Amino acid sequence: MVTSSGKKQSSDNLNKFKPIIFFILHLNSSIQQISASSFLIINDLANLDRPYFDDISPRNISAVVDETAILRCRVKNKGNRTVSWMRKRDLHILTTNIYTYTGDQRFSVLHPPNSDDWDLKIDYAQARDSGIYECQVNTEPKINLAITLEITAENDMRDRNSEKLYYNSKAARAKILGSTEIHVKRDSTIALACSVNIHASSVLWYHGSAIVDFDSLRGGISLETEKTDAGTTSRLMLTRASLRDSGNYTCVPNAAVPASVRVHVLTGEQPAAMQTSVASVINASTVIIITYLIISEDLLFKISNLAQYILLHRSSR
Repeated sequence: MVTSSGKKQSSDNLNKFKPIIFFILHLNSSIQQISASSFLIINDLANLDRPYFDDISPRNISAVVDETAILRCRVKNKGNRTVSWMRKRDLHILTTNIYTYTGDQRFSVLHPPNSDDWDLKIDYAQARDSGIYECQVNTEPKINLAITLEITAENDMRDRNSEKLYYNSKAARAKILGSTEIHVKRDSTIALACSVNIHASSVLWYHGSAIVDFDSLRGGISLETEKTDAGTTSRLMLTRASLRDSGNYTCVPNAAVPASVRVHVLTGEQPAAMQTSVASVINASTVIIITYLIISEDLLFKISNLAQYILLHRSSR
């Protein structure tokens, strides 16, 4: 039988250990909050390495029948993810990474080694190729970039910046001299050239959808136009290349079919160094947080055991 004095002693013992119990509960709650916020921080840091599209190319592309159409897709932080091209009309997967999954051999992927570019190339484009194409990355959730392609007849009238150009013959056509994919180092000189097989009254150069401005604050831009017996040659030079100079350049002669070249300005080892730095920060943060949690849980376990020991010791007296 428990006497009144025993009840009073038990009540007194319980009151003595209430602060310890409250401390343990408060410490446990704090650890849970720290743990939750720490994992949110880790997730935020991990999102820095998620793939994303470097969307610097136009979403609407035009090409001429029987010529090559190129749809641009640049994916940053690809990692071990897969880049695919899908035709929206029939949901047909055309390519995955560098592999083609269609019987139509006109389709292929342009992917320079160690680059972020995964461009879809369509040789001998036909009117039936017009439509929407999607560049996809198999993240969770999946991300995609939609591009609309329009293939028109060679003698169609087109409108570029409100200036009407008539493409009307195989005798009026520009051609890029050299490769249509150029890689240059930062701070070097970009040299582009195109030839036209007629005496064009003028030749304009576009960077993306904007005319190259020779009077811009950038400076270092020059254009040389030469007329020969065979036609016209235009040479564009940009000194001190920067990342902003990357992109599509189009040679547009008056009354002739234009031609385009893709320029990639390389930054050397900087991207890899940046990725290593971010990975180091994430790894270091993870180690610190896990170590803190282990120490905190061990401390909580020891305090709990100590409280139980004191209670048992007091009760046995």
